Amino acid sequence: MTLDYRERMQNEALRFVTYNVNFASRRFPNYKKRADSITVEPNKGPEAPSLKEVVAKETIELLERRQRLSVRDLAKKFEKGLNTATKLSNEAKWREVTDRHVLLKKLMVVLESLKGHMVGQSKDEVEEAISMVENLAVQLAQREGELLQEKSEVKKLAIFLKKASEDAKKVVEEERACARVEIESARAAMQRVIQAFHEHEMKTRSTEKQKDIQELMREVQEARRIKMLHQPSRVMHLEHELQALRIQYAEKSLSSVQLRKELERNKKLEENKNQLYELEGLESLGSSLHIIPREDTAPDISTCSIQWYRIQPEGNKKELIPGATKSVYAPEPFDVGRFLQAEIVLGAESITIATTGPIDPAAGLGSYVEALLRKHETEFNVVLIQVNGENHASNSIHVFHVGRLSIKLSKGKMILAREFYSSSMQLCGVRGGGNAAAQALFWQVKKGLSFTLAFQSERERNAAMMLARRFAFDCNITLAGPDDQASSGT
Repeated sequence: MTLDYRERMQNEALRFVTYNVNFASRRFPNYKKRADSITVEPNKGPEAPSLKEVVAKETIELLERRQRLSVRDLAKKFEKGLNTATKLSNEAKWREVTDRHVLLKKLMVVLESLKGHMVGQSKDEVEEAISMVENLAVQLAQREGELLQEKSEVKKLAIFLKKASEDAKKVVEEERACARVEIESARAAMQRVIQAFHEHEMKTRSTEKQKDIQELMREVQEARRIKMLHQPSRVMHLEHELQALRIQYAEKSLSSVQLRKELERNKKLEENKNQLYELEGLESLGSSLHIIPREDTAPDISTCSIQWYRIQPEGNKKELIPGATKSVYAPEPFDVGRFLQAEIVLGAESITIATTGPIDPAAGLGSYVEALLRKHETEFNVVLIQVNGENHASNSIHVFHVGRLSIKLSKGKMILAREFYSSSMQLCGVRGGGNAAAQALFWQVKKGLSFTLAFQSERERNAAMMLARRFAFDCNITLAGPDDQASSGT
């Protein structure tokens, strides 16, 4: 009865253990003890490679194939590797969720309850099974530690693959940027071709003008030949026709010069697109130059500090124009043949704008002054604007006399001022700005007495200055403005 009871209890315990635990085989593994009292399981043949080895192998293969892939394929491969690493990480998490210790605890409880019912050899076998389960728990803990380490390495690999994917995307963006640069360079080349085409058209037009000049020279030669043949009527007709052609040619030449300057100005403005201000007005004697903003966001010019300069074409020598500190400046005879430049100070920033070419002389002014030089004295009708810097209320007409030895200002029979040419006398254009700056003149008779006069036209104002300076030069006097350093040969 004792033996039957023992066998029945053992069979029931085994059925209970089998019911609660699913072993991989129908018997416990045959563990062996080494010399250092550590239980190991004997090898059962080739095992499947670990997760770490699989990931390392795939990484090496991916790195070897990286050099043979294009940029887009490389990006796709890195995306695939990133997904694989994420999947492996999720599997590691899933394995981590499975709590193997619960099964081991259940197995230990069953074996402990079975140990209480066993005696003799069966009890020894149960105790041996308990020790093997404990060793299995230790190995399981070691295995979990390895899995955690593999999980961290998988995360590192995922970060590496993500960075590699970002690098691939960056390479793609750089290639796109290079393509955009190539497109822009192609557009710039097309613009240069268009500009060269326009320049060729301009040269063609200039060639046509030269042909017209040659035709005009042939007409002149024909006129001389007819004159030598004593044909007065024909000569007179050709002289009138030649005079009309000369006038027409002068007008066209002036228009051509103005167009050329306008083209140079536009080209210069195109090169300096970031310039806040520009000069407006004809760059010739008798006109006014205005500083105007190019953009609505430019600061108000009245709040800026301005200074005008003359620049010599040879050597770029810069000469300050005293008193020219306004946004408007009217060129005077001293400025002919020189560049004009304005410096604008905006706080700590300084902006420089200049004319596209030297200031041109006024048409016909030279011959007009040469005719006036034959006279002993020339009178100009003027309006008195200021006396010693104070505004003059009367707008009555005065007479400005420019003689060979002196200058006089009178009104009717009353003489306001009369002075011989001297080193204390000064004469120049008005530099304080204003809409009538091109017709106004500043005259300092002597220290403590000065006038600002407005002439009827720009031509009379410039002629009066040139005439007075020529007469003063004949008296060994250089007649200029305040603190001017102009040469006497102007």
